[in-house]
Amino acid sequence: MTALAVTTAIVAPAFAQDAAYSAADEINVMQGFKAGGGSDALAQLVQPYLAEELGVNFVNQYIPGATGAIAWTQLAKQTEPDGATVSITNTPMLTTNYIMNPSITYTVDEITPLANVVTDPGIAVVAKDSPFQTFEDFVKAAKDNPSTVTVGNSGVGGDDFFTSLMFEKEAGVELQKVPFQGDGPSWTAAMGGKIDASFTNVGVAYPQVKEGNLRALAVFTEERLPELPDVPTATELGYNLVAGSSRGYSGPADFPEEARNQFIEGLRRVTENPEFLEKAKASAMNIDFIAGDEYRDFLKKQEAEYTKIWADIKDEVQAK
Repeated sequence: MTALAVTTAIVAPAFAQDAAYSAADEINVMQGFKAGGGSDALAQLVQPYLAEELGVNFVNQYIPGATGAIAWTQLAKQTEPDGATVSITNTPMLTTNYIMNPSITYTVDEITPLANVVTDPGIAVVAKDSPFQTFEDFVKAAKDNPSTVTVGNSGVGGDDFFTSLMFEKEAGVELQKVPFQGDGPSWTAAMGGKIDASFTNVGVAYPQVKEGNLRALAVFTEERLPELPDVPTATELGYNLVAGSSRGYSGPADFPEEARNQFIEGLRRVTENPEFLEKAKASAMNIDFIAGDEYRDFLKKQEAEYTKIWADIKDEVQAK
């Protein structure tokens, strides 16, 4: 697998803590998706604060392709465990990549989960001038025009992809599913009218919804969101559909224990910072801090759950 990597730097302020991170002065952060998606939103929110906590500079490296698998294969198979490189790790695609595709050979057991930071609910959005005023308009069009309504997702195996599959079963419809290299290209295509709708995540799409560039039709949560009180849940509309993606940080296997603890504690302090929490709330980013071994257990649990889900649906999906 090959990809063109693009980098951006987040520089720690001059007053950052000295030697708070012992492994490196600069940390490379591999992102498996294009800029503007969920991973990038997390990086831009977290890393200015984490740079100050750890006394380091962050350099974001965008390595899109194969729903994150190019970056995570590089993390697991090719990255030196020196503490100078980490990756943003996203669920469920971190595990569904190799569950669905035997040619992808990395596993969760070959990385060092550091901490989850955000759990981001799913959302259905359309362009502001879309003929779909409501989610039921969208459902009716999908029923009346099988396999023609185009719906973007962040890539095959991602949370939006599985949301599309679950929605098809719940609503008894067939969509024309359009995979992109991340959430950013997906919602951008919907906003530009290139596709009919995008199944994406709240924390990614919320700024555009707030600005009026995208219209939210439904959220895939148990209850309505405080940030979007007028947007119904798919559940209340009669579809048993609760979905989303969690995003955090992981390093390669054998990550230095001292650096691991320092990184985790730095993230913990960031997620307790009132200023950070206010910014997260303004962006509709739901903080869900899960650290260390608990984060590993969380990922392993998802691995088991999606192994079962894929076993139940793979024959039907592969037959289409």
